[in-house]
Amino acid sequence: MKQRLALIDMGTNTFHLLITEVEEDGKLHDFVRTKVPVRLGKGGISNGAITPEAAERALHTLKDFRRQIDEYNVETVRAMATSMVRNASNGDDFVKDIYKQTDIQVEVIDGAREAELIYYGVRSAGVLDRKTALIMDIGGGSVEFIICNDQEIFWKQSFEVGAQRLMDQFFTEDPIAPQSIAAEKSYIEEKLQPLTAAVEKYKPTVLAGSSGTFDTICDIDALSKGDTSRQQAQPAATYLAITDYYNIHHDLLRKNHEERLAIPGMLEMRVDMIVLASIVVDFVLQKYNLQEIRVSAYALKEGVLQQALASMS
Repeated sequence: MKQRLALIDMGTNTFHLLITEVEEDGKLHDFVRTKVPVRLGKGGISNGAITPEAAERALHTLKDFRRQIDEYNVETVRAMATSMVRNASNGDDFVKDIYKQTDIQVEVIDGAREAELIYYGVRSAGVLDRKTALIMDIGGGSVEFIICNDQEIFWKQSFEVGAQRLMDQFFTEDPIAPQSIAAEKSYIEEKLQPLTAAVEKYKPTVLAGSSGTFDTICDIDALSKGDTSRQQAQPAATYLAITDYYNIHHDLLRKNHEERLAIPGMLEMRVDMIVLASIVVDFVLQKYNLQEIRVSAYALKEGVLQQALASMS
C-alpha cells in the first residue's frame, strides 16, 4: 500500500520540507523538496530566546508547509526542531503555539538524537563506505560530528557552535578580519576537545559534509567549471577536491558581502554565515589531517525518513 510522508526539519537557519510517497515496492517518489531561510536564531540565539519576529517568520512558513501537506493528502507528518528550539527559554511555548496554529506536532530532539538521524540520512546518500569517516553537519545553532563507516557509528556528539552563534561572536568586520579568524579557530579548538580525543582514537580519513554550507560550496565549485547540472538536479553524493574547496574558502575570506553575493552559486541566505562555517571546515580538515571530502545532499530529514521506512517494513 502506498503511503505519503511529510518530513519537516526546523533548523536554526533554514526550514526544510520533504513530501514523499512510498510505493508498494519501497521506491520513493518525491512531490515536494523545499527549503526556506526562516532565520529562527536571528536576533535571539545569543540571548537564548526566539524573538517575536523570528517566531512570526516560522509560523508563516509552517502554515505554508501545512497547506502543501494538506494539498497532497499526506497521512504521516514528522516535524523535528533542533538547536535553537531546544535551547530557547521560550521553546516550549513556541512548540505549543505551532500546534495550536498549524496542527503540526513538533518533536524537539536532543543533540545525540540529531547526530544519529544525520548519520542515517548521510548513509542513505551513498557517501560512506568501509573507510572511517567524520560526518560534519553545520547548522545555524549546532554542529554535529559523527565518526562512522557505512556499517556503524563509533562516536557522535553535537556541539553548540553553529554558524549563527559564531557569526554573532566573530563577524565584526566584512571582509572578516584575520584576528577574528584566529579567534574563531581558537574558540573552536577549545570547544571541540572531545572530538579531538575521538579522532585520535578512531582515526577517520574522510570528511563527509552535510548541510547547506557544503551544498553551496559544491554549487560554487561546479559553476566555476562551467558545470550547470547541479542547478537542474542536486546529486545525493558529490566528491569535492580539497584543492577546490580551498580555492573557494580563500575567496570567501577575501570578499565582502556584495562580492560574495556575486559569486555564481552563492545563495543570499548563506552569504555571510558561510564565511564562519567555512572557517570551521578549514579547521577540521587541517587539525584532523583528513584526506578527502565527500558531500551528502541528505541529512536530518532523510534520516527520519530512513527510520520511518524501517518501521514500516
